[in-house]
Formats: sequence, C-alpha cells, structure tokens
Amino acid sequence: MFEAVEELVGEHADLEKKLADPSVHSDQANARKLNKRYAELTPIIATYRAWKQTGEDIETAKEFAADDPDFAAEVKELGAQREELTEKLRLLLVPRDPSDDKDVLLEIKAGAGGDESALFAGDLLRMYLRYAERVGWKTEIIDSTESELGGYKDVQVSVRTKGGNGATEPGQGVWARLKYEGGVHRVQRVPATESQGRIHTSAAGVLVTPEAEEVEVEINPNDLRIDVYRSSGPGGQSVNTTDSAVRITHVPTGVVASCQNEKSQLQNKEQAMRILRSRLLAAAQEAAEQEAADARRSQVRTVDRSEKIRTYNFPENRISDHRTGFKAYNLDQVLDGDLDPVIQACVDTDSAAKLAAANSH
Repeated sequence: MFEAVEELVGEHADLEKKLADPSVHSDQANARKLNKRYAELTPIIATYRAWKQTGEDIETAKEFAADDPDFAAEVKELGAQREELTEKLRLLLVPRDPSDDKDVLLEIKAGAGGDESALFAGDLLRMYLRYAERVGWKTEIIDSTESELGGYKDVQVSVRTKGGNGATEPGQGVWARLKYEGGVHRVQRVPATESQGRIHTSAAGVLVTPEAEEVEVEINPNDLRIDVYRSSGPGGQSVNTTDSAVRITHVPTGVVASCQNEKSQLQNKEQAMRILRSRLLAAAQEAAEQEAADARRSQVRTVDRSEKIRTYNFPENRISDHRTGFKAYNLDQVLDGDLDPVIQACVDTDSAAKLAAANSH
C-alpha cells in the first residue's frame, strides 16, 4: 500500500510544479483537469505525511521512555494515532467513483399502489428537497406529472451544489450522497383513501443519474428531432394556448427528453437539452464501464415491491434500509430531511466492501 503512496507523492509534487507554471493556465480545460487531480491527491498526501511523522515521533518517544517511564503513555497514545491514520489512509486509497463530484438528476416515479403511490412519491420529493435544503444544495423541478390527489405520477428534479458545477471539494458532490437512493422505496401506512383503517403497502421508484457537463457529451444538432406541442396542467395563461412544450429526440440512440414546465419554448428547450445530455452520458457510461452499468441496473427499472431497497413504516415510525441493515424509529424526521444517517450507513457499507475487495488483491 505505502509503495503506491510514494508514487502518488511524486505525482502530487509534479502537479504542483505544473500548476505553478502560468503557461499551463492558458489551456483552461487542461488546468481544470490538473487542479482536480491535485485536489484528489492532496488529502492522501497530507494523511501519509502525518502517518510518517507519527512513526518518527513514536521512535523518539521510545528512546525517551527507555530513560523515563513517563513517556510510555505517550508511546501508547502515538501508536493509537498511527493506527487511526493507517485506517484513514487505506480508505483514502480505495478507488473512488469518478462521478462523485457531479450534480444529479433525480426522478421519482409512482408505482404499485395507484393514488397512494403517487402521494408517497410526493412525500419522497419533499424529503429530498428538505434534505437538499439542509445540506445547502440547489434544487429545481424540471418536469412533473401530478396526480389528481396532489401527489406525483412522475417528477424530475435537478439537485446541484451551490456553484452549480459539481463539488468544490473532491468526493463532496451530490452524486457522492444521492447515488445510494436509486431503487424501489416501499411504504406501509393507512392511505388517505382507506375508510376501514387498513394498512396498505405501495411503492415508488427513484432513479438517480449524474448530470453531464456540456463538454462531456458531443451532440450533433443534425441528430436531433425537436417537436413542440401545447403544455398541459398548471402554468398560467400560456398553458394550452401556445406551443411552448418541447420534446427532443436523439435519433441515433432513440433517447427522448421533454419539458413543459417553463413558460417559454426556449426555456423548455434548454431544460430538455440538459436532460437529454445527462441521459446520453449515462448511456455512454453504461456502454463503456461495466461496473457503472451494473450499478445503474441495480436501480429500479420496474417499480416492483419485491425489489425494494428501503421500507417506510408509518404505524411504527420506522425506516429500514434492506441493503445495510440500518433501522431507526424517526421516520417523521427522515421525511423532514434528516436523511444523513441513512445515507451514511450506505456510504460506510460501500467503503467497507471496496476496502475488503482492495485488500483481497
């Protein structure tokens, strides 16, 4: 492990020299790439230096302890610090998801359960909006289809960091946290439409994809078929009177994106292009990276209650994540945005699995 870190120390020093050269910054794309890699390596190098320094401090403390037993406690304390730094370094060296710094598009679809499922989809939307508010992310509803009782048959949300261009620190983007939300979410409660007070089970599906940067996906305008049509649903006087809704089809792949929530055709076109760009990126990544494809396929494709990743039990105020074994009796708080402990359990489980895989090689 530590031989590999020495190589990274050399790479880090080389990047530092390059970034100090003003000519490098004349190519903004290359400068961003170098800066990103430098930021990725910095916490590893800092932890490694602290680990080495602790080792030297232990040797010094041992020498003093030979003449003064009072230093024995310091040797023990430094040893504990070194163990912590060793574990931290192991975790930092685990291969990271290259999309962790990205913003995301999150889609919630009602599934089994009819109107109750649509209402639950609305509850999930509120949960994610509240969570984003707590974390300090920006959210924007891009497209939605409301149900008659006030829930959502389908809703798509953009979730972004404050800068709107991914994370400012490596691994701190929206995808790094919300990628674990993809899958079937099951709810157990007495529906508002139930007159007998019986508990029903229904489900909603959540799909999460990293949002593409414009430079990542090249789209030939000649490959696009753009259709305009009249919007439907809430939206003011222009609804049903002008062709402001936009549907864009990427002809070579058949990927379709549409938007009708904005007032003008131009705004809807811009939003639809954002969706299309991200969907094309996801498709390209699936073709190029088998591991990423497996991860996406593990998300919901059909909202089937048997494929659940999490259960929200209202009578017991209980939330259970079936992948990690996480269970808590504060469902009301979680639905109000207190989602961090649930997500952190997924992060920890994922890190432990990656660490175990790395150690087995």
